Amino acid sequence: MGQLNEKIKVFYEKTKKGHNLEMACLVRQIFSKLIQTRQLTNPKLLSSALVPQSLVSASHKLYSNAPTPYEIVDPDSQKKIQKDIIDKVNSQIENKQEGRLFAVVHVAGKQFKITDGDVIVIEGYWPPTAGDRITLDKVLLAGGVDFTLIGQPVVQKGLVRVEATVIEKTLSHTKTHFKKKRRKQYMRINFYRIPQTFLRINSIQIVGEVNNPPEVRGLETAIF
Repeated sequence: MGQLNEKIKVFYEKTKKGHNLEMACLVRQIFSKLIQTRQLTNPKLLSSALVPQSLVSASHKLYSNAPTPYEIVDPDSQKKIQKDIIDKVNSQIENKQEGRLFAVVHVAGKQFKITDGDVIVIEGYWPPTAGDRITLDKVLLAGGVDFTLIGQPVVQKGLVRVEATVIEKTLSHTKTHFKKKRRKQYMRINFYRIPQTFLRINSIQIVGEVNNPPEVRGLETAIF
């Protein structure tokens, strides 16, 4: 402890003179020895060694053995909160107070965030032709001003209706594919264009009721 006290005193003298590099080296040596001798968990030794009390509190926070706080959730109250939220969303939909709706749809292997009037470009082969009116069924997410409906992975079937129109089918601008191997006299250059389909979003509507899917028809009435 005698050598430790001497080094700490030298540390305070150096800080007064402003030698930053030597101060950093001394701090590293002092606290490595303190950690090795497990003196960081004993505030009495720290105070006797002339270490500031703020370091003591910080070390106790870092190495605290206090249990992690937790909260007991009442399932009945949780269900009541969920029901209140769903009722509010359904009332907004019924009274047409949801505002401007947006949605995330899955089309041709890609996801698009859309709203009314948007035009999206679908690259690659896609069967619909110009002028076709289609409905996008794979809705991953839909929302309004005060709520968002998140699918797992898609939202409830028949809840969100997204209508769109194919306005143009064309080819992209000419792209270049260039390959070269040095010292091998190998060079290839190809030009290609990708088919593109322009799709205009006509409307996004929530036509069903949240958390109330339509009944599944039984097998006794199904026709195979």
